[in-house]
Amino acid sequence: MSEAGAPDLFLNGALALRQPVKGHRAGTDAVLLAAAIGAPDGALLDAGAGVGAVGLMMAKRAPGLAVTLVEADPLTAALARDNIALNGLSARARVIEADLLCAPARRAAGLPDRCADIVVTNPPWLTSGRSRAPPDPRRALAHVLGDGGLGAWMRAVAALTKPGGRMAIILRADALKALLEACEGRFGALALLPVHPRDGQAAIRLLAAGIKGSRAPTRLLPGLTLHGEDGAFTPRAQALHRGEAALDME
Repeated sequence: MSEAGAPDLFLNGALALRQPVKGHRAGTDAVLLAAAIGAPDGALLDAGAGVGAVGLMMAKRAPGLAVTLVEADPLTAALARDNIALNGLSARARVIEADLLCAPARRAAGLPDRCADIVVTNPPWLTSGRSRAPPDPRRALAHVLGDGGLGAWMRAVAALTKPGGRMAIILRADALKALLEACEGRFGALALLPVHPRDGQAAIRLLAAGIKGSRAPTRLLPGLTLHGEDGAFTPRAQALHRGEAALDME
């Protein structure tokens, strides 16, 4: 494993995260996903948690959350445990090391079906066999889905979500079709929020939130623009990064 550098600060310094110097590192995508479901209470599961960025951001924002970080890579999971302790969240957060896509392995590790009120996930974006995997094996694990693609990932997310529970996900914008197919029969009342780098530019990310078992229709929300003409974050994007605002996706 690459050595972890000095902790990176998020939410205006409220959260410190140790991250590997090389490999996948949390940033704006994690901030946006953590802001997608306000500040709820209950049992939150961060599926494919990496070093714990999304789940721990939500724990900082919502004192009533009990957070489970699910991560398959042992060394990344170890960093997530370090980050729980670093941020004084040991009473409300834990790490479960398990393959999300293997139901028997999940259950053996202590993750029964229908255990979470809320599941948040930033899944790998590349599909095995269709994309070139990064040469670093641990970076590849974070970026490449298995043979079942997004459908298998969302099947696992749905299995872990309680009936009527909520889900939030961030993806590349070009994954819209795959997301709608993967949510069919699992999550409804989908709220879709496109994320644009600048005004007038095509969306590069898609945030989605939904309710397990709902048959309510899908809604397309006004988009979020990240940067102004000067390249700096827009006021709304700045407020999200500071932890002073949330995205209204209910």
